[in-house]
Amino acid sequence: MANPLRSEVIKLYKHLLYLGKDYPKGATYFKERLKCSFMKNKDVTDPEKIKALVKRGDFVIKELEALYYLRKYRTMKHRYYDDKHDK
Repeated sequence: MANPLRSEVIKLYKHLLYLGKDYPKGATYFKERLKCSFMKNKDVTDPEKIKALVKRGDFVIKELEALYYLRKYRTMKHRYYDDKHDK
């Protein structure tokens, strides 16, 4: 019988991998760090610890999305407003 949390972890990894495509330092940098962090916790078997790690991953997803929205906002602002209005 497969662990039901396994599918959650795989889904989280895929979602983070997808979000990493637009990472400011590059997709390769993000992918290496992501793989390293998942490999560091590969031996965790306690369901409560796995749930806590998945919850932390969800938090990281929210932070990445906020970073991307902020970057989009700044880009749009620079397109439509002069630098004079920033002061």
